[in-house]
Amino acid sequence: MTNRNVVLLATCAAIVAIASGYLKADDWIMWGGDGDRNMVNTVEKGIPTSWDIETGRNVKWQAQLGSQSYGNPVIAHGKVLIGTNNQAERQPKSTGDKGVIMCFREKDGKFLWQVTHDKLPAGRVNDWPRQGICSSPAVDGDRFYYVSNRCELVCADLEGFLDGENDGPFTDEKLTDEIDGDIVWKLDMMDELGVFPHNLATSSATFDEQLVYLCTGNGVDEGHIVLPDPFAPSFIAVDKQTGEVVWENADPGEDVLHGQWSSPALGTIGGVRQAVFPGGDGRLYAFAPSDGELLWSFQCNPEESVWKLGGHGTRNNIIATPVIHEDRIYISVGQDPEHGEGPGHLYAVDATKRGDITKTGAIWHNDEVQRSLSTAAVHDGVFYFCDLTGIFRAMDAATGKTLWTHDMLAAVWSSPYVVDGKVFMGDEDGHVVVFRAGREEKVLFEADMGNSVYTTPVAANGVLYISSRTRLYAIQEDATSDPDEVN
Repeated sequence: MTNRNVVLLATCAAIVAIASGYLKADDWIMWGGDGDRNMVNTVEKGIPTSWDIETGRNVKWQAQLGSQSYGNPVIAHGKVLIGTNNQAERQPKSTGDKGVIMCFREKDGKFLWQVTHDKLPAGRVNDWPRQGICSSPAVDGDRFYYVSNRCELVCADLEGFLDGENDGPFTDEKLTDEIDGDIVWKLDMMDELGVFPHNLATSSATFDEQLVYLCTGNGVDEGHIVLPDPFAPSFIAVDKQTGEVVWENADPGEDVLHGQWSSPALGTIGGVRQAVFPGGDGRLYAFAPSDGELLWSFQCNPEESVWKLGGHGTRNNIIATPVIHEDRIYISVGQDPEHGEGPGHLYAVDATKRGDITKTGAIWHNDEVQRSLSTAAVHDGVFYFCDLTGIFRAMDAATGKTLWTHDMLAAVWSSPYVVDGKVFMGDEDGHVVVFRAGREEKVLFEADMGNSVYTTPVAANGVLYISSRTRLYAIQEDATSDPDEVN
């Protein structure tokens, strides 16, 4: 590991202030709501159990996205941000395949502006066509952070150019109309750190009072054998104000199996702040957030597992985001969904331990699941999880015992979301199933969203947001809208 300009947190008071985490109230400001990444909202009430996009019942508004949308919506300060591609071509000066963050007005879905990024010249090996921006923004006051399709960590202004100001130090935007986004600074991880993203950089950042944390996406080349730069960092912490790298870590180095498409978690475990990063070798790494000191690591693959190209082996990397809950880390393993189904593993890990805790850290382990992309949700002693094959599970969070299962009858990339006594789960066939949260299965409703749901439903300010591949829906109790009216 190398360190760059290592800084200490300013005061003990600051440490105490951030130790409590972010209150999951009102706005939903990042992937997972806050740094613990637990897909649970304990604040919102009155979230609809049912809706109908064909009639507009309980649909407040809908907005057109690109042709592929994998970024999750976040809601903050009266705005909704989401990553997609440029197929909607809302900026006439910028047409063709691009990566885009769109911004809509929360109250009525009016399109406000978009940040637009050109594709990388190398093509699919670094920036897969038409995938857009898959990173979910993290909003911090009047700034937000995301990873572009060009493998850049970007800090942007929440007002875009609507305020008539070009915030810097970065002031070289090609597009500066009112409908364009305003970049404050950006860190090009390919040029400045030597990172080689395989297919796409997708990490969703988290932050504390001083630093932004993310996975860089360093991976193998197009031949799927050689890692162009095994010494390029996989995990970094960056100064929020300047974009300067404060610390970096190059693990797993040459042990990266394929790509690295996951995101870190940040929280207090056993009274100690930890930044938990999922590695492309199937290992979890936990660091001291302030200086990058390695606290512990845990290999999620059995020792006898074997990596084979194309998903034919039994060894996996990690696509899901680790979840921090009550001194435990919940994590599953998976692969590029193009590799298809295969054996998976699901763990609850004791994150209070130190060192290599592979042999001592597992509180429970489930090896009956298949590979998964889904991030988990833990609430009221129940652990909710879905694997790629669409088998949704409710499990006892303490023991890992399966309480009930439900077959979604479709592949699942989405994650379960718990809010208002319900669990929402989307699938590739475009259905969202609503379960009653609890230790017994009860299906309350199933909606057809008209297109694949690869993202996760989220709620903020009394409204449920669901994005299909091409549309963003705001769903609210007693709302009505014209189903033909699309923002």
